[in-house]
Amino acid sequence: MMQRTKMLLACCLASALSLGQAAEYDLPALEKMALSSSRTALAARDQLLAARYAAESARAFPNPELEYLAGNQRSRAGLGVAGDARSVSLSQPLDLPWRRMPRIAAADAGFEVATAAAGMQEADLLVSLRTRYFNLLRREAELKNAREDVSTVEEMHSRIAMRVQTGEAARFELIKADAELLNARKNLQAAGVRVEQARSQLRQAVGDGLPAAFTLTGRLRDVPQLPELERLRSEMLQYSPDLKRAQAEVQRAERLLELEKSLRLPAVALRAGVDEDPELRTSRLGLQFSIPLWDRRQAPLAEAAAQLSRSRHEFEGQRFSLAQGLEIAYQQYEIALAQVSALESGIVRQAEAALRVATAAYRFGERGFLEVLDAQRVFRAARAELILARHELAGAWIEIERLRALPKEEKQ
Repeated sequence: MMQRTKMLLACCLASALSLGQAAEYDLPALEKMALSSSRTALAARDQLLAARYAAESARAFPNPELEYLAGNQRSRAGLGVAGDARSVSLSQPLDLPWRRMPRIAAADAGFEVATAAAGMQEADLLVSLRTRYFNLLRREAELKNAREDVSTVEEMHSRIAMRVQTGEAARFELIKADAELLNARKNLQAAGVRVEQARSQLRQAVGDGLPAAFTLTGRLRDVPQLPELERLRSEMLQYSPDLKRAQAEVQRAERLLELEKSLRLPAVALRAGVDEDPELRTSRLGLQFSIPLWDRRQAPLAEAAAQLSRSRHEFEGQRFSLAQGLEIAYQQYEIALAQVSALESGIVRQAEAALRVATAAYRFGERGFLEVLDAQRVFRAARAELILARHELAGAWIEIERLRALPKEEKQ
């Protein structure tokens, strides 16, 4: 059993030494790396680039159409002159302003939608990264506590074993100490596995630019402070990518409705042609109109109006939902902040002091080992609750940051 413990501690020490030589990263460095190397971020930029070229395509003028026909001419009555006959015609559709401008406006609105969608993907990427970052810090804090627990229990176990050998304590206390030591080692092993899983998940969120061996310079308690709720609400209405996309969808629907209205007007094309036969040469120049006689585009116009109404309803619903989500996240932030403050300033310190008193009393024979175990469990539960409260505080901060999504220049 002792050999197994030494092997476990040796593995933990080797892991710590290897991590000490690894590259160190903080949260801003990981965010920068993820935005530059993540496949999700790169795919979002490519999609945005495609939308920009689509908007440029809407500004292109229609190409002319050239038609050339050649053949033979002969008279069936034998009176005309036989010979070659040719016909050349050129047609140029006119991109009139009442069609061109709505088409360009609709394409530009589509680009704004794509820009907002790319911002949403970037925000989702940062949420995933930050969540896994603080999750790794949580698991590392749990691993640190588990190591301290194993060290404390082993020290207590060796002291109890010596007292049992000298007859100062009953055999029952050693049995309890063995069980407590096995439980502490089990928790240490599980904590180590959870740390490795959290490291893999963080590396998956950042991308292959993050090496397999790395360490984090931040701590779980390093959660930035937030301004007042009114300021957060104002920033959310101005910068939220979800709200920007919903608003861009409304603008695109408005432009598409204008485009459908313009398509009801006649299309105009300029036509020119030359016909040649053995006797005559004929030149023509004129205009070609498409008359909206049978198809008045009533169904596409009604569809565009319905899409506009849907987009407006979704925008209002999104704004209400985001406002409620911000208030809930801010309340969660305040609750977690109060829990962290209470645990740090009182509960954990009191539990630690009670453990020291119980341990000292046991050394002098004034308390039993079961009382020491109870004090240890209360202290462990308080530390675990503090870690959980800090993790919940970080989760609330992540959600609020996702909702307001300040641009880089504002953050600086």
